[in-house]
Amino acid sequence: MIAIVDYGVGNLFSLKSSLDMIGAKAFVTGDAKEIKNADKIILPGVGAFGDAAKKLRDTGLFDVIKEEAAKGKPIMGICLGMQMLFEKSYEYGEHEGLGLIKGEIRPIEGVIPKELKIPHIGWNALKFTKDSKLFKYIKDGDFVYFVHSYYGAECDSVIAVSEYGAPLTAAVEKGNVSGCQFHPEKSGDVGLKILKAFCESEGL
Repeated sequence: MIAIVDYGVGNLFSLKSSLDMIGAKAFVTGDAKEIKNADKIILPGVGAFGDAAKKLRDTGLFDVIKEEAAKGKPIMGICLGMQMLFEKSYEYGEHEGLGLIKGEIRPIEGVIPKELKIPHIGWNALKFTKDSKLFKYIKDGDFVYFVHSYYGAECDSVIAVSEYGAPLTAAVEKGNVSGCQFHPEKSGDVGLKILKAFCESEGL
C-alpha cells in the first residue's frame, strides 16, 4: 500500500486517481500510524515551502517521514514535496527542509533569461543525467508538466534536468528517496509510467 501524505498542501485527488489508473493500491492519510504501516510514501505539495514545512511539523509528520526514510522505505516527493526533501529553501526567507536530499531550493529568477516567464509552466523534455529506477518505462527526451518558480541547486543527487533557458533540476534520487519537480499525475502516459516505476521500487 502507498500512503499519500495529507498535510494540507497538495492536489491529492488527481494523484490518487493516477495511481488508481495504474492499479496501484494507494490511500490518502494524515495519520502517522497509517504512514508507518504503508509500504511506500508519496509526499505531494503545492504552495510556499515555509508554510508547507510548518504544516508538516504541526501535524507531527516531519519526523515520521524522516524516520521512515531512515528505515529504507521508498519515498517520493512531487513538486513542492520534492523541494521539501532538500536541506533548506530560500523561498521568502530561509526554511529548513527534511534533509533527505543534499542541496538547497533557490529561485529560478536570475538563473534563467529575463525574457522567460516565472513561474515556469508547461511541458518540457527530461534529460537524464543518471540511471534511475524511475525511468524504467520512459526514455530520455520524454515530456512532462512543470509548474514552479524555485528549483533544486547544489545537489549531487540529480537524475534528470529540464531546459528552461538553463538546465533546471527535474528529478532527484538518493537510495530509497526520490523526487520529481514536475507533476507526474499531470504528465499523461509518461507520468503514469514514472509512478508505475516508483510503485515497483524496492526499499533498502
